[in-house]
Amino acid sequence: MKNRDPLKFPLSALAACAAAVVLMTGCSSMKTPATADVAVSRAAVDNAASAGAAELAPDEMRAAREKMMRANQALKDRDYKLARDLADQAQADAKLAQSKANSVKATTAANEINENIRVMREELDRANSQAPQQ
Repeated sequence: MKNRDPLKFPLSALAACAAAVVLMTGCSSMKTPATADVAVSRAAVDNAASAGAAELAPDEMRAAREKMMRANQALKDRDYKLARDLADQAQADAKLAQSKANSVKATTAANEINENIRVMREELDRANSQAPQQ
């Protein structure tokens, strides 16, 4: 008669079931259209374009748009894994483009503020030098 630990059998069975579920989910995701992934990436590209990334980060925007076109083609070809991968890459490129655009805008704004401060200091110095001394 074997001496089994009553806790080991249910845990190993549970682990086997969990592994099977993970594998089935992974395999089924290869067969489901990646339309949601492509849509989310399209929104990221549109948001980056709205933030001025086409002008301020043209290389990244070009890469994002090109990958979106390829993702859409892969979706039409029913190559859902490729479509999902390209959509993820396009989204990353779009986020990078938007971040670069925001950085350029922030740098420009900071430079303008610094210039305004410099001009105000000059005016204060001029006003103080022209004020009558007591």
